[in-house]
Amino acid sequence: MGSSHPAGHADIGIIGGGASAVCLLDALAEAGPAPGDVTVFEPDPHLWRGRPYQPDLDTVRVNIPPEGMSVRFGDREHFPRWLAARDAVLGMAEPDFVDPLNNLRFVPRATYGAYLEQSARDAVARLRATGRRVDVVRAQVTSAEPAADGRVTLYYGDGERHTVGQAVLCVGRGRPGDPYRLAGQEGFVADAYPLARTLQELDPDDDIGVIGAGLTGVDVVLSLLARGHRGKVLLASRSGVLPLVRQTPRPHTLRHFTAERFQAAARRRETVTLAQLTDLMRAEFAEVGEDLSAVAREITALNEEDPVRRLRRHLAEVDASGIGLRILQHAVPATGPDVWPLLPRHEKNAVLRTHYRVLMSLCCPMPAATATALLGMVDSGRLEIVPDVRGIRARPGGGFVLHTGEDGAGHHADRLVNAVSPAPGGLPARAHGLITSMTTAGLAEPHPRGGVRVERATSRLVTAGSPHPGLYALGDLAAGSLFFTFGLPSIVDRAYDIARTIHARTGGASPAEDDALLNA
Repeated sequence: MGSSHPAGHADIGIIGGGASAVCLLDALAEAGPAPGDVTVFEPDPHLWRGRPYQPDLDTVRVNIPPEGMSVRFGDREHFPRWLAARDAVLGMAEPDFVDPLNNLRFVPRATYGAYLEQSARDAVARLRATGRRVDVVRAQVTSAEPAADGRVTLYYGDGERHTVGQAVLCVGRGRPGDPYRLAGQEGFVADAYPLARTLQELDPDDDIGVIGAGLTGVDVVLSLLARGHRGKVLLASRSGVLPLVRQTPRPHTLRHFTAERFQAAARRRETVTLAQLTDLMRAEFAEVGEDLSAVAREITALNEEDPVRRLRRHLAEVDASGIGLRILQHAVPATGPDVWPLLPRHEKNAVLRTHYRVLMSLCCPMPAATATALLGMVDSGRLEIVPDVRGIRARPGGGFVLHTGEDGAGHHADRLVNAVSPAPGGLPARAHGLITSMTTAGLAEPHPRGGVRVERATSRLVTAGSPHPGLYALGDLAAGSLFFTFGLPSIVDRAYDIARTIHARTGGASPAEDDALLNA
C-alpha cells in the first residue's frame, strides 16, 4: 500500500461485536483495502447481534422500516434486498409483519439480528479478500494502555495482550436504569430482555407493572398480550410520554435545517443557539406551507395531555396530510448529531433537563399497528397507562405499590418488569474496568453528561482537548459529546466517519492530505 506508517500501526482492534461493530466492518470493507489486519473482541454468545437483536419473541420488533435500517452507508436498499432474498427462500413460511394501517414493514428484532450476522460475514470475507487478516477473539478486553508510536496495547482473557494502531470502542449500552431503587426486591425483573425468557417467569394471572413507557415498555406490553396474559397490566412512568405514532411517510428534502449548514458552521468554529435553530426550522416549515407554532404546541402538550387521549388522537392522524411532524421526525435524528456539538453548554443542559423525553418520543415512534393494539388493551380494561409515578415500594407479603401524583395515590402490582432506558452514555458492567484503565492511562476522559469525550467529525477520543490519533468510540459511549447516538442510522453515519478517518490516517497519506480528507 505504500504506507509510511510503522509496521502494525494500521492494525485495527474492534472492542465489541454487536451491531455497531457490524456497521464499522461494512464501512471498512466499503472504504477499500483494509489498512491493516482487523481483530474483533467479543465474549458474548450472540456475536454480531448484541443485546438488542438476540433471538426473542416476534412481538419484539424493529420500529423503523427496512429502508432506515441498512448497515451500509448511502445504500438504503441493502437491508430491503436482504429481506427480499430471504422472503424468496422462505416463501409464505412466516408472516411479513406489514403494518396494515400504512403498509410499512416492521420486522422482528431477531430477524434483523440474522441480517447483522450475514452482513458481518460478508464484510469479513471482503476484507480477507484484500489480503488482510480478520480474527474474532471470543474474549473480553479488560484494560488498555499506551504503547510506542501512539499505538495501544489491549489486554484480554487471562492476561493476553494485543497491540494495535487503531482501536474502536463498540461496547454497547448500559443496563436499564433503576430510578426507584428496586434492585434485589423479590418480584422485580431488573432487565426485560430477552422477553422469551423473562415473561415465562410471570404468572399469567398476576397484575404486572411495566416500569418505563418507551419502546421497551411497549414491547413488554405487546408480548404479554401475545402470550395471552390474563392479569391487568400497568404501563407506568414518571412522564407518561409514550412514543409518538409513526405516520405514513411523505417525502421531504431538508433545505434550511441541513447537516451541511451545521458542518460548515463547525468548520468555522461557530456556535448556534436554540433561537437560531427555531428560526431555521420555521423557514423549513414555511417552504411547504406548514406552521411551526402548531407543531410546537403539539410537542408542549406531550407533558400535559392525557396519554390515552393523545395516543388515540395520534393514531387517527397516521394519514394526516400535514407534514410538520414528519419534517421534525426526519430532521432531528438526521441533523441532530451535527447540531448538538454547536449548542452552548447551558442550552444543552436545558434541552436534556426539559425536553429529553419529548426528543425520545419524536425520534423513536411506534408503528401504527402497535398503537392500535395498546388502545385495544386499554378499551378492554386489560391495560392502564399510569403517568406521574413518584415512588414505588414493596408491600409486606409480596407485590408493589406505585405512588402517583402529589397525593401519592397507589396502584398495585404483583410483579414489576423494568423497561427503563439505560442512562445516555452509560457503560455496560463489563466495560467499566476497560474505561477506568483508559482514563487512568490518559487514553480517555469521562464526559460530564456520560460516556467519554469524542471529536464530532471523527469520533476520536479526546483528552486534554486533543484527539487521540488512533482511538475511537462508536455508539452510546459517545452520547455525552454527540447525544444523538441512538438508532442504526446514527451508528451507520458515525461508522462511516470512523472508517474514513482510519483510512486517511493509516493509508500512507501525508499530514496535509490527512487534514484535507478529514475536513472534506
